[in-house]
Amino acid sequence: MEEQRYVAVPFALVGFFVTDRDVEESIRTDDTPEELEKLQDLLARFLFREGVRVALYPSVVPPEQAQEAAEELEKIVFGEEE
Repeated sequence: MEEQRYVAVPFALVGFFVTDRDVEESIRTDDTPEELEKLQDLLARFLFREGVRVALYPSVVPPEQAQEAAEELEKIVFGEEE
């Protein structure tokens, strides 16, 4: 019987949120394990082919560490092409 081999591959989604509140006041901290599992299932279903599982560790990256990626995403969202 042949053994199944699985590989864990890191991936990233880059996005940003817009708020008029402090960052700490904008982020939910009461997510349940069930809600996180639903989000993982949705990402797996919409981003990957059948049979791929997704594991998430939600976090917010400080803007100074993600500035370039956020600017590129902003161009895509608001249609400002280079």
